[in-house]
Amino acid sequence: MVVFSVKPLFTIFVVSLTLLVVFTLISPRNPFSQNRISGEPSLGEVDIWSVRRLMEWRPCKWWLQGHQIALPLETNGYIRVDCYGGLNQMRRDFCDGVGIARLLNATLVLPKFEVASYWNETSGFADVYDLDYFIQEMNGFVKVAKTLPPEIATKEPVQVDCSKRKGQFDYVESVLPSLLKHKYISITPAMSQRRDRYPLYAKAALCQACYKALRLAKPLETKASKLLDAIPKPFLSLHLRFEPDMVAYSQCQYPGLSPSSIKAVEAAVALVERKPWTGDIARVWRQRGKCPLTPNETALILQSLSIPSTTNIYLAAGDGLMEIEGLTNIYTNIFTKSSLLNEEDFTNMHGNTKAALDYHISINSDSYIATYFGNMDKMVAAMRAFKGLYKTLFLSRRGFAELTSQGLREKELMQALWKVHRDEFVAGRGSALPECFCEFKL
Repeated sequence: MVVFSVKPLFTIFVVSLTLLVVFTLISPRNPFSQNRISGEPSLGEVDIWSVRRLMEWRPCKWWLQGHQIALPLETNGYIRVDCYGGLNQMRRDFCDGVGIARLLNATLVLPKFEVASYWNETSGFADVYDLDYFIQEMNGFVKVAKTLPPEIATKEPVQVDCSKRKGQFDYVESVLPSLLKHKYISITPAMSQRRDRYPLYAKAALCQACYKALRLAKPLETKASKLLDAIPKPFLSLHLRFEPDMVAYSQCQYPGLSPSSIKAVEAAVALVERKPWTGDIARVWRQRGKCPLTPNETALILQSLSIPSTTNIYLAAGDGLMEIEGLTNIYTNIFTKSSLLNEEDFTNMHGNTKAALDYHISINSDSYIATYFGNMDKMVAAMRAFKGLYKTLFLSRRGFAELTSQGLREKELMQALWKVHRDEFVAGRGSALPECFCEFKL
């Protein structure tokens, strides 16, 4: 036991706090101190949302209040953004494409959404989003054309390769020459782009598109509003990812799955051709937080955060969730799209429209928790910050893996999980947002 000589109260507090931080950082066995700073709640005293935060993300003033540079009278040509993957990945790519179009002084045309049997998807941009509203909100930020001029209307755009490559991708250097030459091109934004190099007017176009101009198409918005009204209030939206394809892509092993889950995972593994890791690689992979949380693990963490078992939970998830009983055996007030929509409505919906409903519910929920940090989670977190809704949390897969590998169980594990997520929530870590948002200290 360390004994301090009598010192002024402030000095004692500073020294004690310093020792606590050092112990937290260097302890090899258990990095979670059993002591806590005076005044901080511990497990069971309050739920996670009652903890006082130190900072939050808010839309930057330069975007919302800044004066836009007038658009040039002449356009350099037309750009179509080709979007692939799930709805939120396509939304991200499209938002990036808007910023690129402004950067290159191009006119944006209706984007192309991937038609994919894998996603059960045939809907296009105008099936999901209100095109007229988008054009109205983007006025002054970027030129948008509903239709192409006659001289290029019958032509397919020239595809310009923006795929991921070594080093950072420069659109002015690599794409503008093709735009000037062909006048009508298509792109899929590169993952390696550097948005921080954009001039403010291009960043502002991206921000405006992503957080103010994309509104659901009227029929879909009506359906989403009815779905929102049907959920008992208040409620938590939980984005749970434990589908067979998700497990297959993760290359993680899960002992104890039911026979039906094992069969589904094996089929998905054969489809994606990615075998699970084994041995030391599997252990390191899991401790790095690469393995999706199971419904049972999710329920355990929710309990550690003092989320009551009577909480109304909307399950924002895709089709085919496995082992869901691990969650519903503890949290019984679970609501889903399929349980709240009539059967005909639900079966007639495609992947994009289902994802759009989950997104709408999640940005309007009283609280939002995600078990992953994918495209939807990043979009939802940003939009909730834009709306001033800060009860948003990403569960720590890495923290859970590290703590359980140390042999922590029951109350000791619950207390450690509480501390991990409390610290994340207090500091705002895990919800870093793009250039459209700025840190605001509380």
